[in-house]
Amino acid sequence: MTDQSPTTTPDAAVLDTALQMVEVWNRLSENKQALLLKRFGTQENALAALVTTQLLAPAKP
Repeated sequence: MTDQSPTTTPDAAVLDTALQMVEVWNRLSENKQALLLKRFGTQENALAALVTTQLLAPAKP
């Protein structure tokens, strides 16, 4: 069995991503949240879209 620190396990990565998604959502204005909910149907879908957008955004010089 290999020794892995808790921060490198797949479970920890998923948890970290989920926490980041919640932080992003909480920083949005109520209007922006409402627009995203209308467009994507659920908070989970809206957050996934936000995270994907951030991951696919070109690196800033």
